[in-house]
Amino acid sequence: MGRRERGRALSATVTVARSPGRASAVAGVGLTALAALVLVVSVGVALTLGPADVSLVNVRDVLLNHLGLADIPVRVAKDAIVWQERLPRALVAACAGAGLALCGVVMQSLLRNPLAEPFLLGVSSGASTGAVVIGVMGIGGGAVGLSGGALIGALVAFAVVLLLSRLTSGGTSGVILAGVAGTQFFSALTSLVVFAFADSDETRGVMFWLLGSLEGVRWDDAALAAAVVVGGGIVCLLAARTLDAFAFGDDVASSLGIPVARTRLALLVVTAVMTAVLVSVVGAVGFVGLVVPHAVRLLVGQRHVRVLPLAAVVGAVFMVWVDAVTRTVFAPTPLPVGVGTALVGVPVFVALLLRRRGRA
Repeated sequence: MGRRERGRALSATVTVARSPGRASAVAGVGLTALAALVLVVSVGVALTLGPADVSLVNVRDVLLNHLGLADIPVRVAKDAIVWQERLPRALVAACAGAGLALCGVVMQSLLRNPLAEPFLLGVSSGASTGAVVIGVMGIGGGAVGLSGGALIGALVAFAVVLLLSRLTSGGTSGVILAGVAGTQFFSALTSLVVFAFADSDETRGVMFWLLGSLEGVRWDDAALAAAVVVGGGIVCLLAARTLDAFAFGDDVASSLGIPVARTRLALLVVTAVMTAVLVSVVGAVGFVGLVVPHAVRLLVGQRHVRVLPLAAVVGAVFMVWVDAVTRTVFAPTPLPVGVGTALVGVPVFVALLLRRRGRA
C-alpha cells in the first residue's frame, strides 16, 4: 500500500471511529445537562453546610440580593458567611475540579497513556517547591506570597520538563520520562528545604497547604480560577477533533495534516498553565484528573467533543462534594481536600480497573 493509500485508509479509520451515532450524541448532551443541574444543586447545598446555621432559603435570598434581583432582609452574619466565605470556596472547588478533569482528558489523549494526569508534567512538585521556598525561607514573601511562589515554581518545573523532553526523543515517551524526572527532582528540593530550614510549625502549615486546601479563598481566587478554566476549556473544546486523532497515534494525526509536534506542545502548555494556576490556588489535589476522565469515557465513549464538557462538569461536582464533606465531617479542623480526593479516588479507580478487566 502506497503512502497516499495508507493516509486515506487512516483517514477513513478515524472518520468511522468518530461517528458515534445520533443516539450516542444525544445521550452525551443529556448527561452533560443533567450533570450541570446536579452541579448547581450541589453548590447550593454546599453553601448550607458548616457550623453556622444557613438554610437554602437564606442562600436564595443572599444570592438574589447580591445579583440585584431582590431586596430581602437577611442577617449580616449570614450574608457574610454565604457571599464572602462559602460561595467563593464552592466556586473555586468547582473550577479546580473542572480544570483538573479537563487537563487529565487532554494529557491521556496526547500521551496515549491511561495513567497520565495533570501532575505528570512536574507542575505539582514545582508548585510545592515554590511554595516551600516562600513559606519557609521567606524569599520574596512580602511581594509574592505563598500562591505566587507556587505558581512560579510550577511554571519553572514545567519549563524544565519541557526542556528535558526536547533534549530526548521529544515524543510521548520523552514527555513522560522527563515528567517523572522533573517530579522527583522538585520533590527532592521540597524535602531538602523543609528538612534544612523549617521548624515544626512552618512544616505543619506548609504541608497542610501542599495536601490541598481551600481555606481562605476569596472572590479574586474564584475569578482567577474561573478565567483560567473557561479559557483553557475553550481551547480544549476547539481541539476536540485533534485529540480524537491523537488517540490513534502520531501517524494517524500526521496523515490528517495535523502538525503533531507543534500541536502537542501547544496543548501541553495550555494544560500546564491551567494546572499551575489551580495548584497555586488550592494546592496539590490528586486523582481528579486521573479518575474522572476514565469514568466519563465509560459513559459517553471516546469522542472528545462529548468527553471534555462532561468531564469538566463531573470533576466540578466531585470537588464540590469532597470539599463540603472534608470541611464539615472533620470540623473544626478540616481535612485537606487532597486527602479527601485520594480517599475517594483510589477506590473508584480500582473499581474502574476491575470493570475494564471484566469487559476484556
